[in-house]
Amino acid sequence: MLFEIDVLLDYDLTQGDAALLMIEAAHKDGQRILDSHLDVKNAELRVIDADGALEQRVWAVVQQTRLQTRYRAKVEVTRTHAALATRPATALDALPSDVLPYLRPSRYCPSDMFVPFVAKEFADLHGGALVVAIRDWVGRELSYVPGSSVASTSAVETFLSRQGVCRDYAHMVCAFARAANIPARYVSGYGPDVAPQDFHAVAEVWLDGRWHLVDATGMSTPATLVVIGAGRDCGDVAFMETENEAQFRELSVRVARA
Repeated sequence: MLFEIDVLLDYDLTQGDAALLMIEAAHKDGQRILDSHLDVKNAELRVIDADGALEQRVWAVVQQTRLQTRYRAKVEVTRTHAALATRPATALDALPSDVLPYLRPSRYCPSDMFVPFVAKEFADLHGGALVVAIRDWVGRELSYVPGSSVASTSAVETFLSRQGVCRDYAHMVCAFARAANIPARYVSGYGPDVAPQDFHAVAEVWLDGRWHLVDATGMSTPATLVVIGAGRDCGDVAFMETENEAQFRELSVRVARA
């Protein structure tokens, strides 16, 4: 399936600040970049090569203080939807070394806080069946409310408030899965059915020897998500990072089936 992506970022930065951008579709299995253009006005670009799950990032060093970025791409997604319920979990002592970090608590996914709840709520479930139950619980128990969370909101706060946006849904799935000893990571991406249109976030769990995308919001599937990158939580894959606060002018994300 083909997708066309058009992103506009317009911010005012503090004098001397550079911006670390992570908005380009990843070169990885399951998707192919057919066309890609990143344009940052009046800026020097320095590419940081991919490192594990963290895909290519770009430092934009602007000449003045205004950051004006346009990213356009055409991407073919070739991955298909895999039935999760029958997938077995991988024994802990058989996990690859690069998967092990995604078992541990992280800043926005304090999974250790959820161990008692997960053990009780999902008793007798294992592997893919457990992941499906976690996905359905998060999708059922949370209300999708734009503006209901902030950048510092953790899975614990979302659990208590029972509302959030895609990042909060993804953090909840990751925290619950890790609490059950299933590796899980946070994935940023683009999807044509995301409403309102914006950067999207889902979880990814390790089952049966490979990663599987899981979207508790129901707004994407493995076949309709263009992946940008993956990390322990949203802190690893922010679309833009600056040393000081950046002032918002405009942000636009448009994703369409080609």
